[in-house]
Amino acid sequence: MSKTEGTQELAAAKAGMDVKTARKYQADGKLPSENPVERTWRTRLDPFERVWEDVRRQIDANPGLEAKTLFEALQRKNPGEFADGQLRTLQRHLKRWRATEGPGREVFFAQQHVPGRLGQSDFTYMNELGVTIGGQSFGHMLYHFVLTYSNWEDVTLCYSESFESLSDGLQNALWELGGVPLEHRTDRLSTAVNNMSDEKEFTARYQALLRHYKTEGRKIQAGKANENGDVEQRHHRLKRAVEQALLLRDSHDFPSVADYKKFLRLLLAQLNAGRRDRLKVEMQYLRALPNARLESAKRVKVKVDSGSVIYVDRNVYSVNSRLIGEQVEARLSAEVVEVWYAGQPVEQVPRLRGRGKHRVDYRHIIDWLVRKPGAFENYRYREELFPTSRFRMAWDALRELIPLRANKRYLEILQLAAQEGEARVDDALRRLLEEGEIGEGKLNGEAIRTSLSQEISTWPVTHIAVAEVVLASFDELLSGATGVTP
Repeated sequence: MSKTEGTQELAAAKAGMDVKTARKYQADGKLPSENPVERTWRTRLDPFERVWEDVRRQIDANPGLEAKTLFEALQRKNPGEFADGQLRTLQRHLKRWRATEGPGREVFFAQQHVPGRLGQSDFTYMNELGVTIGGQSFGHMLYHFVLTYSNWEDVTLCYSESFESLSDGLQNALWELGGVPLEHRTDRLSTAVNNMSDEKEFTARYQALLRHYKTEGRKIQAGKANENGDVEQRHHRLKRAVEQALLLRDSHDFPSVADYKKFLRLLLAQLNAGRRDRLKVEMQYLRALPNARLESAKRVKVKVDSGSVIYVDRNVYSVNSRLIGEQVEARLSAEVVEVWYAGQPVEQVPRLRGRGKHRVDYRHIIDWLVRKPGAFENYRYREELFPTSRFRMAWDALRELIPLRANKRYLEILQLAAQEGEARVDDALRRLLEEGEIGEGKLNGEAIRTSLSQEISTWPVTHIAVAEVVLASFDELLSGATGVTP
């Protein structure tokens, strides 16, 4: 009440309220807006009051049921009673029930990271970033290692979750780091185990790897990816960093895999640069590296069968026919398969990804195929004997021109490729196909050999003789131009 009103009655009348109400506000010393009344009553009827007990029994029995699922069930059970717009009301009901009466939610406990104690690792796919090599799609993944205290990280490019990829990736990270944490935590490694025919073999090799580096292996609980949370979080941040770096270079394409690996190494160096201080602390607690790396390759003794192929890790690889009937040792690393005989390497081929696949090199078997041309028609791995699309085009043309002799003529061309070079024969086929000269007389080994002999040789480098300059001639020139004798 101000001095101008004189009495409480007059002030209350001017404010439009009862004098008792005015006295109450004056005694409280607060304005009406400062005394809000919490509303505990409903302003409209609850559309779910009749069915709420049934809904509550359902979510009591199955707490994971979503509001939309329950709402659609109510609409089916009570046609016309519930409009689509009332879904939000049911969602609020369920939210309130879960907070006041529902089961307790899982609690996540923040961990205090100790320097030098723990490293985490996992595989992550990179296909969604759209990296290409030479314009071709490049499907790949990364083995990702992270120290939980300093967040120092390292990656190794790989193509499958195999033990060899795990071993290479972990060892690459530890040797790049220069030390070993006390513990190494992974997920359940179920995919890597499934990629091997024997779980006991995987466990034995993994335990041997851990013993070699004197570190303790730890696995998360099934379905608890949060227990490997540091590396899981770094997956997302690393991919975002890679994506930003790709955008900055204005291209997702690389000339070669080696160039892409170099790009990743430079990016990791930038990311780890900001972790130097914490890494310096962590390095004091890491264990020392062993004297040497542990071999990652898996060694398998196999016999070369009569088809000049070996069966390794459920895939097929060809070898030279000289080895038929001999026992060889296949050494499987993450990216290649080496074939050893009598203590010497005799073959090295890229490792096949997946299972039930085959890699047959025509050079290994062509000498025998030309002697048995009839075997080509229904050869199980015939598709492997078309090294380029032009070889396939030549085969198709021969089948149309001389179907009865197509096998023999094509194998002559393939044998020539093994002898003279695949690229040269492919180029000769290109010229013949472009010129339209694909008659019977042109598509055979002799015609291709003639074409190769007519290849234009590279012109020799032109030698240019430069005469020695006599500096005195410049003096004569200048003196003649000015009339001054030097």
